[in-house]
Amino acid sequence: MYLLEHRGWERLYLGAGLVLYDTLGGAGAVPRHRHLTRRGARRVAPALKPDAAIGALTFYDSQCDDARHTMTVARTAAGYGAQVATGVKVVGFRRRDGRVCGVDAEDLEGGDRFGIEASHVVNAAGVWTDSLQDLLGGRGKFRVRASKGVHLVVPRASIRADAAFVIRAEREPQLFVRPWNDGRYWMFGTTDTKWDLDLDEPAVTSEDIDYLLRNVNRVIDPPLRREDIVGAFAGLRPLVAGETDETSRLSREHAVESPVPGLTAIAGGKYTTYRVMAKDAVDAAAPDLAGPVPPSCTEHIPLAGAEGYPAMWNARHRIAGDSGLSTTRVEHLLHRYGSLVGELLDAIRRRPELGEPIDGAPEYLRAEARYAASHEGALHLDDVLSRRLHVSIETADRGLRAAEDVGPIVGEALGWGQARTRAEIDFYRRRVQAELASQQQPDDRSADAARRAVRDPRAPAMVDGAR
Repeated sequence: MYLLEHRGWERLYLGAGLVLYDTLGGAGAVPRHRHLTRRGARRVAPALKPDAAIGALTFYDSQCDDARHTMTVARTAAGYGAQVATGVKVVGFRRRDGRVCGVDAEDLEGGDRFGIEASHVVNAAGVWTDSLQDLLGGRGKFRVRASKGVHLVVPRASIRADAAFVIRAEREPQLFVRPWNDGRYWMFGTTDTKWDLDLDEPAVTSEDIDYLLRNVNRVIDPPLRREDIVGAFAGLRPLVAGETDETSRLSREHAVESPVPGLTAIAGGKYTTYRVMAKDAVDAAAPDLAGPVPPSCTEHIPLAGAEGYPAMWNARHRIAGDSGLSTTRVEHLLHRYGSLVGELLDAIRRRPELGEPIDGAPEYLRAEARYAASHEGALHLDDVLSRRLHVSIETADRGLRAAEDVGPIVGEALGWGQARTRAEIDFYRRRVQAELASQQQPDDRSADAARRAVRDPRAPAMVDGAR
């Protein structure tokens, strides 16, 4: 629901855009947009202040869990023969006769270095694009600027509304307030500010939090408080740099170049165009490859878990009865794992204790934590709680109780001893403390310093003697 603040032109302008949106979306794909009066908007979102909007436009859109999406793309590629190496960093390029012929890499888990030969290399490193380009020396045809985007998460009861809504913010043209995790929470953001510090762990500042609260509270009542926040996180957008330093004006489109023979670089873009980006990158590399390269068929390839999903959704009540889980629980699992849900249910049948909710994070099952380690490439407890399950942004204690509960389960799946398991739990606790400390800092630099006070678990020193 897009809130309107101006009479006349705004409704006509945005309404025309949504007519085009409906047309491009295809007949019957989703319901068409509708116009609402002020009263109609407040019926959908009773939390809106009487003067928050003069009306609204409703339209339908989709949601994407970015971390799970990226992991699922990797799993899908692996199913077609790709070799996926997590926790591996490129530290140099191999060159022969003036062309790139591979990379030198470092295993961040064990510290070993090794070479990877390739007929062609594609630099699709997002905000790290320039760092890889610098390893070659010289300058590419484009540079990439990192833009920080911050989101906050609050419980569903904090905002009385039945649909997502979009408002105008002080700096950004839109700020989205939308349901998250099957409607159990509200997630709102995002900001758009320049970030020149640690690319691995962008930090949320106190000012970021105040900014988002101030803009949302401008239109809702009762207002949100800091105590309502159960999660805060930041991500980085890779924007193709232009003439201006303002990230809001940099290109969201993607760009492809071949700076040297044997290397293609792609940067920019967004999730909704990721398949087009991949096709363009491979098409750019294809002339440099020996032999014919068949046309892309990406538009016909479903992601892992998508094939057979509609039939499983229709059978969810039967699946619930067969598994002993509630229908609501099965729906949650289908939303997250699609037709791969049978792998989790098989694990629960073999070990019924895995069908119990995680202590401190009852929306998730213990089986999901184990599955993250056994099937989804998680190598650390932090990977599980922060990126596979999102417990770190959906619980008031940021997942500390959950860490104690599932640490041994994850450790068993990954072959850890007791000392290593304890080290992982202790690291997660320190990471949470560092994040909370960074969120009390007034600016990016001090928040970055607070966040980096805790080493990443991939640093080998953390686990020396704790295998």
